[in-house]
Amino acid sequence: MRKTALTIAGSDSSGGAGIQADIKTMMANGVYAMSAITALTAQNTTGVSAIFNATPEFLEQELDSVFTDIFPDAVKIGMVSDRELISVIARKLKEYQARNIVVDPVMVATSGARLISEDAVDTLKQELFPLAAVLTPNIPEAEVLTGMKICTGEDMIEAARQIAQQYQCAVLCKGGHQLNDANDLLYFKDGYRWFEGKRIDNPNTHGTGCTLSSAIAANLAKGYDLPTSVERAKDYISGALSAMLDLGAGSGPMDHGFAITGKYVQ
Repeated sequence: MRKTALTIAGSDSSGGAGIQADIKTMMANGVYAMSAITALTAQNTTGVSAIFNATPEFLEQELDSVFTDIFPDAVKIGMVSDRELISVIARKLKEYQARNIVVDPVMVATSGARLISEDAVDTLKQELFPLAAVLTPNIPEAEVLTGMKICTGEDMIEAARQIAQQYQCAVLCKGGHQLNDANDLLYFKDGYRWFEGKRIDNPNTHGTGCTLSSAIAANLAKGYDLPTSVERAKDYISGALSAMLDLGAGSGPMDHGFAITGKYVQ
């Protein structure tokens, strides 16, 4: 039977990140993709011009519709900026006993700007993080979660250890921001493992975090263990970046369909 995955995130009208990137990634990684949209955004490769949040009641109906009909084998959660929406997600995941939950704690933009309010961060930490199989923070987000400055690989290990212990889940601390640029650290109950990635000289990196977490969820849905899922996801994102798609005036999207072949793509 075909495995399934659900993404709970915002829509990116330009298709490079958010729900659109998640669905492309899940399909490219061989699972049937479903979505519950937390917000609509008007955005392109140069930035976001407007955001329209779903209501908590509508998000609840989206989640009920999915879980009561096509139960997902994995769930990926991306940016959710409203604490009421976060609470709805946490309540529904517990109600339906969702499994293989990957949480990408989108809190800080690449520029360093905070993306969600303090009360929403508190709700994430209290209600959603403890449900995760794995959290995938980047370095600025790991700094927010631990209150420590991360300057070295050893700092990444310590930050991941603190997060993993606090929320009783695995943590993939993503490199970048001039530190371990293509290397990620997975901290889990049996220890930790570095995943080295090749540095790809491609300025079009819009949606890399969404893509990585969705690829991990897709591989968990297919039954791979967490280290293997991370390894396969990193290989996939390297291929998508290496395809050198170049669209838009700003930081453009990757080629999520780089490995898709057949008569319908001709």
